[in-house]
Amino acid sequence: MRPILDAHLDIAWNALSFDRDQLLELWEMRRREAGMTGSARGNCTVSLPEMRRADVRVCLATVLCRALPEDVPEMDFNIGEVGGRGHGEVILREDLDFANQTIACATGQGQLAYYQLLEQQGHIRFIRCGEDLDTLWADPYSPLGVILSMEGCDPILEPAQAAWWYEHGLRTACLAHYGPSAYAMGTGGDGPLTPQGRELLREFQRLGLVLDLVHTADTALEQALDIYGGPVFISHGNCRALVEHDRQITDEQIRQVAARDGVIGVVMDEWMLVPGYVRGEEGRPRATLENVADHIDHICATVGDAQHAGIGSDLDGGFGTEQTPLDVKSIADLQSLGDTLSRRGYSSEQIDGIFSGNWLRFFRASLG
Repeated sequence: MRPILDAHLDIAWNALSFDRDQLLELWEMRRREAGMTGSARGNCTVSLPEMRRADVRVCLATVLCRALPEDVPEMDFNIGEVGGRGHGEVILREDLDFANQTIACATGQGQLAYYQLLEQQGHIRFIRCGEDLDTLWADPYSPLGVILSMEGCDPILEPAQAAWWYEHGLRTACLAHYGPSAYAMGTGGDGPLTPQGRELLREFQRLGLVLDLVHTADTALEQALDIYGGPVFISHGNCRALVEHDRQITDEQIRQVAARDGVIGVVMDEWMLVPGYVRGEEGRPRATLENVADHIDHICATVGDAQHAGIGSDLDGGFGTEQTPLDVKSIADLQSLGDTLSRRGYSSEQIDGIFSGNWLRFFRASLG
């Protein structure tokens, strides 16, 4: 068993939006969802006991909720259709989208409260600095270490409120999710940072809040790299050179992140792993951990070493085993990735780095 640092899990969103008790054994969570309708019901892959079984010692746990801003000038939504879904359109979801930022902020604070309660009950422990990270990592019997992350900054009402979130444990954030936010264009089109987005990045740098470039539209990403001089990473993104879509990461972006000693976490979502994937279509191409290794290979080849690839599984990120690699039925199956990489000639030291060491190096330096 190799300990894992997973850079993207939507733990609170699953608990509050899908009523999934994250303290249950995985089989019991699935049993309770048997017969339910809705995406991924009965196909969940993550719970805290299952993470313990997987030897996931630390994860980036998200706050995730969206609000469509009223005014989104100069945003280009023409991206076409991928994966059987019109990614060029604004995607409204009852479990994710809210009428305005005030409601999104309140919902995000509810997700924060869930993590706070888990910490009070002894199930998790917030990581706020490098010393916290080292202390938790050294003890395999400690509670799950959580680096609080925000996937899209809609819950931040205005740049000045970022300080409140930081004081309450937030340590990483990306500016947008799908579609436009108050701060930048996200997945599904191309567009710039907004004036508030530029201000928010300056506040991130002042606070020491680490910038996640995932989901950030190409133009906004380039602008963010110019404005924000702190550490950057991509929590969960695969390679655009292997599967074409603006959600994926270009080779130049991979090099830019690596040049600032950042890490890119590979995702376990099939449509991001194999080209030509159409959700739910019979006979669609299916992925295995070999496809995951293809994306790791590409990251390593692009930068010339194995020090900038990691895991950002996104398991239970709006999908379940119906859309994971065929050999990933739970988060514990991530352990099998080590054998896959070993067969491809990666050394034990390199595999340890991909499982956790690369992220540990990055967060020790960036959290202070």
